[in-house]
Amino acid sequence: MSLPTGTVTFLFTDIEGSTRLMQELGDEYVQAQLTHHKILRAAFRSGNGRELRTEGDSFFCVFKSALDACGSAAQAQTELSKHEWPHGKPIRVRIGVHTGEAPLVSEEYIGVDVHHAARVAAAAHGGQVVVSDATRSLVEAALPAHLTLRDLGLHRLKDLARPERLYQLVIDGAPNTFPALRTLDSTPNNLPTQLTSFVGREPAVTEAKRLLHGTRLLTLTGPGGMGKTRLSLQIAAEVVQSFPDGVYFVPLSAVRDSSLISSAVAEAIGIPVAGNRLPFEAVVEYLTGKKVLLVLDNFEQLLPAGAPVVSDLLHAVEGTKCVVSSRATLRVYGEQEMALEPLRTPDLRTLPSLAALSQYEAVKLFIERAVAAKHDFQVTNENAPAIAGICERVDGLPLAIELAAARVKLFSPQALLSRLDGSVAVLGSGSRDLPRRQQTLQGAIAWSYDLLDESHRRAFRRFSVFGRGANLDQAEAVCGPASELGVEVLDSLDELAEQSLLRRMPDYDEPRLLMLQVIREYAAELLTASGEADSIKDRHAAAYLSLAEEVAPKLFGAEQKKWLDRLELDQDNVRTAFDWSVSRGDAVLALNLGAAFWRFWQMRGHLREGRMRLDTVLHMPGAQDRPGDRARALEAAGGVAYWQGDMEAAEAYYDECLELTRATGDERAIAGALYNDSFPSNVMRRDLPKGQALLDEAVAIYRRLGDEAGIARCLWGLGQIYYYLESNDRAISAIEEAIDLFRRLDDRFGLGWALFVRASIALKTDDTETAGSIDREALKFFAEAGDVTGVVLVLEAMAEVARRKGTSLRAERLAGAAAAQEATSGAGLGTVVGTREGWRKGAALSDAEAAARADGQAMTLEQAVAYALADEGLELDAGEA
Repeated sequence: MSLPTGTVTFLFTDIEGSTRLMQELGDEYVQAQLTHHKILRAAFRSGNGRELRTEGDSFFCVFKSALDACGSAAQAQTELSKHEWPHGKPIRVRIGVHTGEAPLVSEEYIGVDVHHAARVAAAAHGGQVVVSDATRSLVEAALPAHLTLRDLGLHRLKDLARPERLYQLVIDGAPNTFPALRTLDSTPNNLPTQLTSFVGREPAVTEAKRLLHGTRLLTLTGPGGMGKTRLSLQIAAEVVQSFPDGVYFVPLSAVRDSSLISSAVAEAIGIPVAGNRLPFEAVVEYLTGKKVLLVLDNFEQLLPAGAPVVSDLLHAVEGTKCVVSSRATLRVYGEQEMALEPLRTPDLRTLPSLAALSQYEAVKLFIERAVAAKHDFQVTNENAPAIAGICERVDGLPLAIELAAARVKLFSPQALLSRLDGSVAVLGSGSRDLPRRQQTLQGAIAWSYDLLDESHRRAFRRFSVFGRGANLDQAEAVCGPASELGVEVLDSLDELAEQSLLRRMPDYDEPRLLMLQVIREYAAELLTASGEADSIKDRHAAAYLSLAEEVAPKLFGAEQKKWLDRLELDQDNVRTAFDWSVSRGDAVLALNLGAAFWRFWQMRGHLREGRMRLDTVLHMPGAQDRPGDRARALEAAGGVAYWQGDMEAAEAYYDECLELTRATGDERAIAGALYNDSFPSNVMRRDLPKGQALLDEAVAIYRRLGDEAGIARCLWGLGQIYYYLESNDRAISAIEEAIDLFRRLDDRFGLGWALFVRASIALKTDDTETAGSIDREALKFFAEAGDVTGVVLVLEAMAEVARRKGTSLRAERLAGAAAAQEATSGAGLGTVVGTREGWRKGAALSDAEAAARADGQAMTLEQAVAYALADEGLELDAGEA
């Protein structure tokens, strides 16, 4: 049954005091909760309600009819009040009902009215049904005789909206007398009205409430535009019942003198300060003996002098607590920091379904603000990826998302995303009633930047060259020595992180810092204006060339995965270095970057990008002038083309590389070029004698030099040639010698590929058990290293093994997984290698086989590997064992 659209009625429920009940009833609480679920669901069904979500003790339902919603709420409370609960401990449920319009994204309602219904429920007490004025207007004249409405007066809900009139649904036979509603009006406060709903920080509010319970000073930190002010207000609204003497918002953005903090607090509370009396003394006198929460907003420009004022105040009055929003902590005793993270954004590489997409905080905020800006805005399968891209492009920064959403009046999400790729300046300005510094992203960031001293500003500008963060080694190499900055790099970066202009990235073995993209663009503009951009970008490119060259020889041993992961962490920095070298016309830098980085592209499945970049580099002016550098880049280009399955291009690159290398007279380099040049003709099988001659020459050089690694590689290549020539005994002899050498050398990369060829020989002789066993060992090596191209090829081989064993569904799942990963990574070698194509050339797939193929195509790389390594006995298809 489809969900209702248009004007609908939302109903929220929640058990009052569930934690206390759980403790009192112990094991009996579970059964009591199940009874509660049964009563509520029966009531919802009676009114044709649709249960949308259950979270713990709460229900969220939607009704087409407001009258039906009220009827269901009444039935629920009647049945709950009649039930005999264990030990006389009744379950009391608060229910809120509100009617409005909410966009339906897949199976999820979003928008202000959903939040509004939840806030109405939060105002109620256990056993009470509270309805909004919108619902009242629809049902008042049509309620049955046993139901009436009681006017509860005007109230401000905890979403900080304007006051509205609320009503209680009075139910014959159920309790109808309750305390005052749990709204903002129950506590003195000056919390400002908010014109938009609070979206995307619900877990943060929960965590902040927990932290505030255990501390008297909670400081929310984050850069401009992170939503610190809005979050602090929402926290205050959520805890008003805990501060019966008042919750007060103290705006400090216009205050520059720390001596005026007490005056600002007095003004916010409404404390008169007469004559020569000090404001601090007046505030302390008023707060003594009271339970009050102060929300001190935008404290950063008052640091460090203002911090002792807050500390002194908290020491003077025991019942007062403070929530502070600031770029940096106050650094006083007893302070609890809560650093705000950007809103969650989806991974653009594996976008979830439309319904799942709308659950991401950043996407949800965009949609709600877009609907507010353009009432007929809709999320579709066509524009959803662009919405996700926008949120990712601005790093989940709330202010940036709100500014972007406002632009849907002018641009479609797709058009807006394409413009954002140029600059976030397209976002323009936000609401005019916000402080000027919050109207634009640039204003929000400039506010933080202007508070830095010049040495920290210089470090801030220079750090903008990093693509996606940096560790301390790279930061020190690029940002410069203390003699240039005027401060030690480590100290400066630490200060920038303290001021929320950099983020400390968790879960890394070494300290790593990241600058959000929107902040980075601002810093990059300042770097350009400083005149330092070219020299700092040169340093950056040199630093990442050095890293790539250091790591390149480490990509074959026992720590292969560690070093691939290290390069992946800085892939965006290497991209930035490539782009700079090309734009600057530095062919030498570009050639060497390509030569050092190509194995990463091959092993981690970025072949298309690698091919594009290497083709660009090799055609740069000046790329012909350095034969040695060009030869290394040609080897890289040949390797990428080989793994793509483009053997003609690979042969052309390798031929030129060999020609340049022979001219150097360097025997070791010549042997390497000979080895590389043998593979295209081998794989295409069009000139096996040429391939064998090249390898014979190479292996002779390596044996003369005593280079066991080179010998092993050549034996692997010769084993492939003998395999193609159907000289199986010679193939096995060569490959097994190569395997022994690779094992002794602990060359995981070479061992994986030698095992793969050995399995192919076994398969050719119909020894499927041996083939399957060896393929499994090879797959483990590739999977452990995260070598995508290796995994793809072995999955195809294992699909052929399964086909020959008669387990066709397993074969199709593996083949589907291989095909999907091949398409994603650009690894096309499997389409050229001809020993694993039995499953490609079979008859039309049965329905079951087609479904199995689709299952495989839907697998992630990790799922495909796990499936391939699972016990084959568990995967025998019915009737095939």
